[in-house]
Amino acid sequence: MAVIKKPFKGKEKTSFPILKSTLIASSILVGTWPVIAAILPEDRADALYHSYDGGGVEINGPSLLVRKSMSNNTSLSANYYIDSITSASIDVVTSASPYTEERTEYSVSGDYLHDKTTLSLAYTQSTENDFEAQSAHFSLSQDFFGDLSTVTMGYSRGWDEVGKTGDSDFNEAVSRQHYRVGLSQILTKSLVTELGWEIITDEGYLNNPYRTIRFIDPNDLSKYQREPEEYPRTRTSSALAARVMYYLPYRASVHGSYRFYQDTWGINAHTYEVGYTHPYKKNWLFDLRYRQYSQNSADFYRDLFQRQEELTFRARDKELSTYSTQTLGFSVSYQFTPSSLQFIKRGSINFAYDRIRFDYDNFRDLRVNNVNAGNEPLYRFSANVIQLYFSLWY
Repeated sequence: MAVIKKPFKGKEKTSFPILKSTLIASSILVGTWPVIAAILPEDRADALYHSYDGGGVEINGPSLLVRKSMSNNTSLSANYYIDSITSASIDVVTSASPYTEERTEYSVSGDYLHDKTTLSLAYTQSTENDFEAQSAHFSLSQDFFGDLSTVTMGYSRGWDEVGKTGDSDFNEAVSRQHYRVGLSQILTKSLVTELGWEIITDEGYLNNPYRTIRFIDPNDLSKYQREPEEYPRTRTSSALAARVMYYLPYRASVHGSYRFYQDTWGINAHTYEVGYTHPYKKNWLFDLRYRQYSQNSADFYRDLFQRQEELTFRARDKELSTYSTQTLGFSVSYQFTPSSLQFIKRGSINFAYDRIRFDYDNFRDLRVNNVNAGNEPLYRFSANVIQLYFSLWY
């Protein structure tokens, strides 16, 4: 069966775990921790270079963040982020043509502090040639019990427009809503814990207009044919996370976390992470971490379907398959105080590296084409994630 060569885009790009630094992320996003005491973020500027290389995909680019207090209780920030993407992933080389493109993202946010309450608002817009996304975010945090407890609640709303290269008439919409609540608690002078719960609802065109599934060729059972994917138009997911950080007597700390995820497509996922942070002298900070992730496949996922239109909904996206990842990473940070620049309080140079191993249990490598359909080797690959960023406090 002839394969029409077209660019393979959309979710295939965004599904990769680019470990975007919390330094440049919006201050209201879930994951920055611990959230302790109602104070405004410090005035600072960050410049980041990020790089992802793995599975035939290369993503890199800069990001700039500037944050400034307008008064004693108001702070504003703006962020500019670029992804330059070159993709020759397994999906691309087996069913489409490699491509290169760029995604740009702009975001602005503001924080308002009143007594022990912090109100945060943010807006983000990202653009690429066949996909546009807009999102608005709201968050409210409140300190209790002598600032030992912090409760955070948040809501986000997103609007996506999905296009298709080569088809000007193709235009689909996606609506997303994100609800979250969290509790940070100082238990002792050395122990901090956090619990978080979130629910995400997606509605609209949720699959990729370029991706196809494969089914056994009825005329030759050793081969396969293709047809477009078909996803449900709704998806609701929820996640519960617990984190703990313990400060050691010699200024170091250990931390661990667990996150459980499930959705209405039948996916259950578990994430475990442990880490150790160690200061050296006055200026250096080192961090080691290990992360493990595993999930089962979606109800309508198959690597190889038995016949055409076997199920009402059909998917062969490897991110919906059964797979696991292991990540080993480290970070190094050096802080300095420039003597020649009076308006700069301090600065830091930071480097982070993560090595990620992906192992798929029911997604096969179709680049091996000298075997019968369904007998190809299982797919696996490794990826390198690098971040280099500079921070200045003023």
